[in-house]
This record gives sequence, C-alpha cells and structure tokens, in this order.
Amino acid sequence: MRMHDNARPHTARAMLDALETLKFEVLCHPPYSPDLAPSDFHFFPHLKMDLKETHFTSDDEVKRAVTSWIRQRTPEFFTDGMRKLVLRCEKCIERQGDYVEK
Repeated sequence: MRMHDNARPHTARAMLDALETLKFEVLCHPPYSPDLAPSDFHFFPHLKMDLKETHFTSDDEVKRAVTSWIRQRTPEFFTDGMRKLVLRCEKCIERQGDYVEK
C-alpha cells in the first residue's frame, strides 16, 4: 500500500505503472489535513521528540541524522502509523469530515 499526494512525480505515468506492476494499492491523499497526514500525527512528532535539543552545524548533518533515525525505526513503527491512519480516517468519516483531534 502506498499513500501519496497529487504532486506531479507521484502521478506521473511511469510511477503509476511501477506501482501497478509492484501490485501496490494506491491511496489518494485528501486535501491537506494535518489530522489525517501520517507524517504530521505519527512520523514528525516522534522525529522531533528524538532530535529535540540537537544542534546541527550543516544541512548535511541534519540529513544524516534524519536518515539514521529513519533506519533505526522498526517496521512496526511504520505499521503502527498506518493503523492509526485507518482509525483517524474512520473517525473523520463518523464526524462527516470535521477535525479529528489528538
């Protein structure tokens, strides 16, 4: 399963063909909604918590730290984020599109 926004690289024919070949189920992302974006309610809060008070001297240092942090996450970390996404989407539907608080 892959969820993405409608940015041009994500909707290019080559990308869509590759996803179909790999048998990925593509979930279209709703218009920006921080309570439904896994990066906003799952990924970034954890990243910010783990890297808070870290002082970087260059963009490359930030990139290395984030890359290292991502590689240290278990598959369960990402699975948990997707599971939470499903629950948030269901709650959003129940609320007829209204905001889903934390």
